[in-house]
Amino acid sequence: MEDELFDQIVSVFNQLVSWVAAGAMVFGGVVPYIPQYRDIRRTQNAEGFSTYVCLVLLVANILRILFRFGRYFETLLLWQSIIMIATMLIMLNLCTNVRMATELNTKRRSFIDFDWSYFWSWSHFVDYLQCVVAFTLVAAYITYLLLDSALFVETLGFLAVFAEAMLGTPQLYCNYQNKSTEGMSIKMVLMWTSGDTFKTGYFLLTQAPVQFWTCGLLQVIVDVAILFQVYYYSRYPQKPVSHTVSHTTSAKAL
Repeated sequence: MEDELFDQIVSVFNQLVSWVAAGAMVFGGVVPYIPQYRDIRRTQNAEGFSTYVCLVLLVANILRILFRFGRYFETLLLWQSIIMIATMLIMLNLCTNVRMATELNTKRRSFIDFDWSYFWSWSHFVDYLQCVVAFTLVAAYITYLLLDSALFVETLGFLAVFAEAMLGTPQLYCNYQNKSTEGMSIKMVLMWTSGDTFKTGYFLLTQAPVQFWTCGLLQVIVDVAILFQVYYYSRYPQKPVSHTVSHTTSAKAL
């Protein structure tokens, strides 16, 4: 009787751990963007966050979903991609609204103008949505035509992983251009670093394909480079800091 009770407790505990792990797998990727979203909403300033981060993650997760049609992977990863796409669209909506509320230039820049000088700097959220839908339809059509090609399917999977590995580079470049990390959530980058380090370690321990841990290691290197920017630009300021910005930055550092 005691053995049966113990087995039931262990079974329930294992099930609970499995649910928690599944939840972490699905929602863990979006958690770093919560502090960044709150910072932008509180300060009404999106200058320090690169919306190209959203572009990279949208492309990576759309390609990953299409890759599933050629090579099956677990449903949890599918839901992870769907939720990440929704999160990036929410971030884009906020950033666009904040930018347009403070931008003096009233000229509308739209996706259908096909002006590459304003690519991913459009005036309204619907333009970003049109771009995402257009990319998805084109990529889906190409995938449908070449789905029988093993080379194409493997290339599609690699592009999805590699695009995700480039996640931090837009933010790294944005900080370099601004010569500052003001407006960027340090908590977000710390969560990136911890998550990418754990993921890379997991790939190494499970002897995952070389492209997985290589791309994971690249992500960690970029994360560390961004953290170095935080240290460098705070220690050696490259541009004057307004009183308003310095207060918001201090609040974010807490």
